[in-house]
Amino acid sequence: MLATVFVCLITGILSSLEVYAAQLVWGPKPFPEDMVESAFPLVAQRAGGFFLFHLLNFTILIANIGSGMGSQLGAARLLYGMGRSKGIPKKFFGAIDPMHHIPRNNVVFVGAIALIGAFLISYQQGAELLNFGALIAFMGVNVAAFVRYFLRAEMKHWPNLASPVLGFLICLYIWWNLAKNAKLLGAIWMGVGFAYGAIKTKWFKSDLVQFDIPPDDA
Repeated sequence: MLATVFVCLITGILSSLEVYAAQLVWGPKPFPEDMVESAFPLVAQRAGGFFLFHLLNFTILIANIGSGMGSQLGAARLLYGMGRSKGIPKKFFGAIDPMHHIPRNNVVFVGAIALIGAFLISYQQGAELLNFGALIAFMGVNVAAFVRYFLRAEMKHWPNLASPVLGFLICLYIWWNLAKNAKLLGAIWMGVGFAYGAIKTKWFKSDLVQFDIPPDDA
């Protein structure tokens, strides 16, 4: 758990320093509206010419391929766990390829969704839509930490109160300032999930899934 916190902390500090340094290189002039997504390569071009511009673009491409593959496989495994626990249709999402021993259906399904999204929405819209769910999850984590380490604790310590409350408020502030379209689509997606859970459990009168751990060969 401590390593996870340090990763978030160190990444946040390094990212802040990178953005600050980039702003110093670019100067007070704002980025054009249609070039915000390519801000760092433009900063690199101003700092080191076209060589650094193309080098950074190539680096970003390689990083996105690795990140995309990891995200796709992680999402496929998550869907497999949900399908294996019968939270979603097991016949499709809980199937394992007999030759390669991977959830092939899920890998193809996630890849198809990502491909369609790449043609329909921009990078910023996709990031905001992703952050809609992520920030709600983070707020839930802070609420859980508040309940576990403050409300239910025998000894009340103010850091166990201040940290989750501050984290919750920061996440809420960022979530509230997301674009309207992201909040609308996110709310629709949450509504679909809620409706599915209500129908499957007959208005939450039974368990939605039977939690278990997928085997290592999946």
